[in-house]
Amino acid sequence: MRFSHLEQIVHYLQRFKQINNAYRLSDTQIRLVFDNNCVMTFEMRRDNPSIFMAPTAERGKMYQAPFDVLLSKRFARSTIQSVTLHNNDKLIRIVVSQSGSYKSEITMLQLEFTGKHTNAILLDRDEKVLEALRHVDTEVSVRTVRVGQTLINPPPPSFTPKAYPIADVGMFLQDAYTEYSSGILERLKREKTALIAKRLEQLKSHLAQLEDEELLAKEALKCQNLGHLILANLQSIKGYETHLKLHDFDGTPVEFEVPPGCRDASTMAQCFFKRSKKAKQKGRGLYQERENLEEKIRHIELFMQTISEAKSPEEIALLFPPKTLGTKAKPAVKPSESIAEFWIEGHKVSLGKSEKGNIQLLQKSRARDIWLHLKDRPSAHVIITTDKQQLSEKILQAAAKLCVDFSVFEKGRYLVDYTPRRDVKVQSGANVLYTDAKTIMVDKG
Repeated sequence: MRFSHLEQIVHYLQRFKQINNAYRLSDTQIRLVFDNNCVMTFEMRRDNPSIFMAPTAERGKMYQAPFDVLLSKRFARSTIQSVTLHNNDKLIRIVVSQSGSYKSEITMLQLEFTGKHTNAILLDRDEKVLEALRHVDTEVSVRTVRVGQTLINPPPPSFTPKAYPIADVGMFLQDAYTEYSSGILERLKREKTALIAKRLEQLKSHLAQLEDEELLAKEALKCQNLGHLILANLQSIKGYETHLKLHDFDGTPVEFEVPPGCRDASTMAQCFFKRSKKAKQKGRGLYQERENLEEKIRHIELFMQTISEAKSPEEIALLFPPKTLGTKAKPAVKPSESIAEFWIEGHKVSLGKSEKGNIQLLQKSRARDIWLHLKDRPSAHVIITTDKQQLSEKILQAAAKLCVDFSVFEKGRYLVDYTPRRDVKVQSGANVLYTDAKTIMVDKG
């Protein structure tokens, strides 16, 4: 970022008196919610650090690293003491205090927009490092960033920065988000769509290669008939024959090859009966496999459409949660292939990809979990896993949107019912009756 722009943004931030909330939105984004509900996002990517004013978005992953715990602890519900451009460099320093039982605690957040050394560092009143987004050792830079060490200022710029006046800083920050999100959004759409398209192509290829159930049914009937025909002509069939000419039960001549290895007519009949049974079983298996493949294809096509309709990078981030949210000591349980899992504000939201997945969700969910379903029409079942928490409207709305996005292709306005799982009575399979439901409206597309 330009030094001149940072100067003007710092001046803009000096109008605020409090920070209501502070957290990491993504691996490189820090979000501060100031008074008057002004939401500022600090993108700390090394290749393109930036600041923008973005609409509030649902968080997927809840970061719990030491940096995040301390950031929330020291800055949520804090009073701003000062916002300055430290050391006349591209370093925004936000100093806050929190009133404790005995004394006021001072903490500084230093946001460094310095190219490849871009960082976010938490400092105490003595400028010792409490935590950092990126720890820096001597092998990486002569200016180390390590917990417990006093932070050294980087060398000041050797040039006089030019002035680039901003007419309206608020609008500038909003436009910065539009520019940032549009570029990131289109890149994410291309990357994620290409990733899923490969899987879709594989499934469609597999579906196209499946045998025809009708041909297998005809083969089963033909073999069964030949078995009965052989049993009806036991006395006239020789055990050594490899080719038979018989008359069907309606008098029609029938010629067929005898399966190899048959020593007598009875063995020939049994061999044809086994072929008939195998063809029937294969046909039934193919029907289930075809149904499963078609359900998977439909789910991926809905997934691709949901990506294409996303209006912000945060919406796409919710669709691709981290692979593991458990700790090393307790690894996350591998989910069923019939269930999709998402994370919204730290809450697990599970969605049935198929009827099998819907049944599994109904079986595994707990009484206090929240169940969602499209009102008066077939849809994916959705479960929000809860521990008796009061769910916010944002979480319910986001889960309802997932229910709509993964149930219908058509754009429009849809109603989604939700109720505790204990009020949902399973009738058969994934068919249910439910009571005391509330309804959310979702606009799709």
